[in-house]
Amino acid sequence: MTRMRAIVVIVIAAVAITAVIAVVAVVRPSQSAPAVAPATSPSISPSGSPRAASTPTAAGKQFLAQWTDGGRVIRRDQGNDTVSEGQAYGLLISLAVGDEKKFDQIWSWTKKNLQRADDLLSWQWSKGKVVDTEPASDADLDTARALVLAGTRFHDAALTKAGTTIADAIADDLTVETASGRILLPGLWAAKSEPYAYNPSYASPVAFAVLGAATKDPRWKELAAGTTAVTTTLLDASPLPPDWAQVHADGTVDAMPGPAGRGDSVVYGYDAGRLALRYAETCTSPATVALAAKLLPTLERSRTLHSVLDLGGTAQTTDQDPLSYASRAASAAAAGDSASADLATSARLARSTPTYYGTAWSVLGAFMLRSTVLGGCAPAKADS
Repeated sequence: MTRMRAIVVIVIAAVAITAVIAVVAVVRPSQSAPAVAPATSPSISPSGSPRAASTPTAAGKQFLAQWTDGGRVIRRDQGNDTVSEGQAYGLLISLAVGDEKKFDQIWSWTKKNLQRADDLLSWQWSKGKVVDTEPASDADLDTARALVLAGTRFHDAALTKAGTTIADAIADDLTVETASGRILLPGLWAAKSEPYAYNPSYASPVAFAVLGAATKDPRWKELAAGTTAVTTTLLDASPLPPDWAQVHADGTVDAMPGPAGRGDSVVYGYDAGRLALRYAETCTSPATVALAAKLLPTLERSRTLHSVLDLGGTAQTTDQDPLSYASRAASAAAAGDSASADLATSARLARSTPTYYGTAWSVLGAFMLRSTVLGGCAPAKADS
């Protein structure tokens, strides 16, 4: 073989090896998935390097840098759309890190593009327009909470007013009385017939308290009581809460495979994982905090925690995600145990495999459990 032919062969071999490595990198499965699994993890710019987020505040700033643009929270791993839930998370995170400019940008975009004539928020926006006008009550509730708290933190009465206006619309249009008490409906569609579709993780006792104090409307205390009653019933029936349930007018509660029964199976998954965080941060009711603690024996059976479990705690997937570990941290904090290891794992997963949903809840979980800035009681503050 001549020297020139040898060089050509070496170059071709090097190119082939590089191509194989590239293909392997592309098809390598991710470690975790958000509520809707992304096809690929989004690229991260040097300024948004995952190694930079060593504290909740740093992680929050990184989330805002990576997932927002011009006030729009973008689900880059889910088709680049925007949902009202994401806008609410952006508001809560910018409030938590004290970024008033970013908060104003996110709220301005939300108000301009998503707020309906009845003051609730359209659920989904894509490619320059609203594609689903139905409101989602968890997003509206988190948005109202963020606005009222921001009005105080940023000394802006207009934000407080915007929050109480949304709160009034929620109380009027997205709540209903049952024998278990007043409950939060997931959307306007759920008010059309009984039994009522119900998502246990949409209810936020801290948001109820914040909005009740701001509006002086007794329905928020009624919601807190009704929520506790329904969740108590669910956890009396199974060790873990379901993503979805239905509540009958007589107070009977059934676990369901999805909204209005649409779904493959009844699971504790990407929705229900939020429940422990929302309940553990509660200030006003030890009984509500105890509901978060009640999940711990099931969640701690295995050190490795998978993203979707059946209601008895058996894994239904091999995926792991930041929310699952933040949720177990919340249950541990509510029970008086250490939350540090699981919060650290949540943050590590958010850095290693960043997704919109998982990263948001890793950040929110850390603030809910270790800070009072979002209106809660920081059950893991002494554990930080």
